[in-house]
Amino acid sequence: MSETLDWNAKTIAEFRANEGRVGGVFEGAPLALVHHRGRKSGRQYVTPMMYLPHDTEPDIIYVFATKGGAPTNPDWYHNLTTTGDGVIERGTATYQATVRELTGTERDRIYAEQARRHPGFAEYEQQTAGVRTIPVLELSRA
Repeated sequence: MSETLDWNAKTIAEFRANEGRVGGVFEGAPLALVHHRGRKSGRQYVTPMMYLPHDTEPDIIYVFATKGGAPTNPDWYHNLTTTGDGVIERGTATYQATVRELTGTERDRIYAEQARRHPGFAEYEQQTAGVRTIPVLELSRA
């Protein structure tokens, strides 16, 4: 098992054992488990992700395809945007969600708020400057 898969598996187990709460780098941050189908393989994947809750709609969250500041988008981003849907685990709730990619000023506003709350996101944006714009996805309960 790769180091990333092992880390994800431990985070997922901790999330499920503690009603959505985990420690380490995610301690105190909103975390969701996002289920997505491989666009090529058709396999089911689960990826832990920090999210930003919508200001007024409890059934909408935003996730950020940072890939830790890497020059390419993560596979989960391509999977979600290709299929247009996924399954979200938040706390003890699990539900179907639709996917919408944000663009322009809407994307910039949401990303800026996430970077304000969690400064590591500002660092990711600096690392990708001139290479790619980090995508922001809106996940809404279906």
